[in-house]
Amino acid sequence: MAMYLLYESSSGYGLFEAHGLDEIGQNTEAVRSSVSDLSRFGRVVQLTAFHPFESALDALNQVNAVSEGVMTDELRSFLELNLPKVKEGKKPKFSLGTSEPKLGSHILEATKIPCQSNEFVLELLRGVRLHFDRFIKDLKPGDLEKSQLGLAHSYSRAKVKFNVNRVDNMVIQAIFLLDTLDKDINSFAMRVREWYSWHFPELVKIVNDNYLYARVSKMIDDKSKLTEDHIPMLTEVLGDEDKAKEVVEAGKASMGQDLSPLDLINVQTFAKKVMDLADYRKKLYDYLVAKMSDIAPNLAALIGEMVGARLISHAGSLTNLAKCPSSTLQILGAEKALFRALKTRGNTPKYGLIFHSSFIGRASAKNKGRIARYLANKCSIASRIDCFADGATTAFGEKLREQVEERLDFYDKGVAPRKNVDVMKEVIENLQNKDEEGKEAVEASGKKSKKKKAKGEDEEVDEEKSEKKKKRKMETADEENEKSEKKKKKKSKAVGEEENEDGQSKKKSKKKKSKSEE
Repeated sequence: MAMYLLYESSSGYGLFEAHGLDEIGQNTEAVRSSVSDLSRFGRVVQLTAFHPFESALDALNQVNAVSEGVMTDELRSFLELNLPKVKEGKKPKFSLGTSEPKLGSHILEATKIPCQSNEFVLELLRGVRLHFDRFIKDLKPGDLEKSQLGLAHSYSRAKVKFNVNRVDNMVIQAIFLLDTLDKDINSFAMRVREWYSWHFPELVKIVNDNYLYARVSKMIDDKSKLTEDHIPMLTEVLGDEDKAKEVVEAGKASMGQDLSPLDLINVQTFAKKVMDLADYRKKLYDYLVAKMSDIAPNLAALIGEMVGARLISHAGSLTNLAKCPSSTLQILGAEKALFRALKTRGNTPKYGLIFHSSFIGRASAKNKGRIARYLANKCSIASRIDCFADGATTAFGEKLREQVEERLDFYDKGVAPRKNVDVMKEVIENLQNKDEEGKEAVEASGKKSKKKKAKGEDEEVDEEKSEKKKKRKMETADEENEKSEKKKKKKSKAVGEEENEDGQSKKKSKKKKSKSEE
C-alpha cells in the first residue's frame, strides 16, 4: 500500500509520496538513521505536489485550522486534486500520514481517505521538515526562515488575544498584592505603635485600631501641645468625643519621654506612609471587587469576591478553576494536609480555601464537611458558567447562593430544598424573558423614534406649506403695493401736466393782453 505524507509548512501545503516502505518494514530506527542523509532519504520520500499560501493572513487561518483539527476547503481541494482517485465501492490502495491525529480523523470523515499518525509517520515528517527547502526548488535562501518567523509571531499573537474586560491575571495579581499589603500594613502599624509609644505610651490602650492610631499620632505630634482645642479634631478622627477627651487627659499626665523635633518628624513621616498604604489598600479592594464582577460575577455572588479571587489565584486561571472537579475545588489550598493525611493514612481535610466562606462558619460542627462539599459543587458550576458563558450575569450566582442557604436550613430545620434542575430552568426562563422585554423595548423605542421622525417630517411639510403661503401673500401684497404706487405716479404726472398746461395758457393770455395794449 502506497503512503502519502501531508506536511503543513509556513509557506504552504506539501504532499510527499513515500517509496520502498516494504523494504524498510516501517522500522522507525531505520528511518531515524536515514533522515539526516538527504541522498538516502530522497530515495524514500519524493515531492508530489505543493500548494503555496496566498498571503500571511491565509497562512495564519490555515495553521489555526490545522491546530484545531479542522480541514479547510483549500486543503480538501488540494488533497482531492493530487491524491489518486478512488472508485465508488472500492477501498483506497493508499493512506495519508498526518502529524495531527485530529486532522486525520476529520479528513477520514469528510473524504473517506484513510489516515494514520504514528511514530513512523512522525519520523518521516521530521525528515521532510529537515530537508523541505531542498524539495522546493523555487524557494530562495532565507525565505522559509522569514515565513516561519512571521507565521510564528502572528500565530502566537492570535493565541494571546483575549477580552480585555475578562483578564483573570489582573485578579490574581491584585489578590496577591492585597495579601502582601495586609502583612506589610500590619507590621508597619506595629512599628508606629512601638516607636510613638516611647513618647505617648497611654495612647495604645485608648486607640486599638492600627489605622486610627497612625492618624491620631500624626495629628497629635507633640503630646505637650495637646489642649482642649484638639478635642473637635480628635472627635472627627475617632468618632467618639469621650475617647477624644480621654486622649487629651492622658496626654497631660503622660509618663512618656520627650522626643526631639527631628525624631517627631520621622515618626510623623512614617505614620503618613502607613496611612497612605492603608488608603491604597482600600482602593485596591474596590478595584478587585469591580474586576471580579466583570470576570466571575456568578462566583463572586455565590462565595464573595475575596474567596473567589483566591480560588482563581490558586488554580492559576478561571479556565483552570472551571476544569477542576468539585472534589478538587473543595480541598484547593489544603494540599499539604491532604498529602500528609495520605502519607500517614489519617483523615483527609474537608475544606481548603472555601473555609473562609461564611456558609461553613454558620454550619454546625457535624455538618461542616457536608456544606463544604455542597458549596464546592455550586462553586464549580458558577466558575464554569463564568468561564464559558457569552454574557456576564449574576443571576446564576444569586440562585446558587439561595440553594446553599436552603441546604443550611435543611441541615438545621429539615426543610426540603429545591432541585438544581428546577432552579436552573427558572433562571434561564427569567433571562429569556428579560431578553424578550429588552427587544420589545428596543422595538418600541424604534417605532416611537420613527413616529417622531414622521411627525417631524409632517411638521416640516406643514411649515414649508405655511411658509409658501406667507411668501405668496407677501408677493401679492408687494404686487398690489407696486400697482398702487404706479397709479399714484400716473396721477401725479397727469396733475403736473395739467398744471403745466394751465401755466402755459395763462402766459399766452398775458402775452396777448400786452400785445393788445400796445
